[in-house]
Amino acid sequence: MAKYRKLSRTSSQRKALLRGQVTALLANGKIVTTEAKAKEVRKIAEGLIALGVKEKDNFETVKVTAKVARKDKDGKRVKEVKDGKKVTVYDEVEKELKKDLPSRLHARREMLKVLYPVKTVTEGKKKAQEVDMVAKIFDEIAPKYATRNGGYTRIVKIGQRKGDGAMEVLLELV
Repeated sequence: MAKYRKLSRTSSQRKALLRGQVTALLANGKIVTTEAKAKEVRKIAEGLIALGVKEKDNFETVKVTAKVARKDKDGKRVKEVKDGKKVTVYDEVEKELKKDLPSRLHARREMLKVLYPVKTVTEGKKKAQEVDMVAKIFDEIAPKYATRNGGYTRIVKIGQRKGDGAMEVLLELV
């Protein structure tokens, strides 16, 4: 008995397909796919969420001072003339950063092995913004499931696909 479904694909194609579907599931909250693919995606997604739940509070907060360029009302850098040269003016700002402890850093890197980069486009802006999916798992998804022991996804059967009769399902985060 095999440990996973081959889905009639080579290993590289299968890995790319599952990575894409796991990323889409975690980014959007639900996907529509075939039953066999959904069962494979569920295994991977639940593993990532469980890792996020385990490591969600495993960081320390560090205060850092940084030099940031002063900007005017238009968002352009303020420049002063010193010794006949235009020089950017910098302000010192104190920031608080989350510093991952070693086990959380390892979990982050394990998640990055599976997840693809995600870009979202907001309606008002033309530029696409990149979403940090690992941060989304740690900050949004993991706290939601902190009290739950597994079973983070649900498979709902929709019916058979018109083209080939494959069973379609809705895979969603509970």
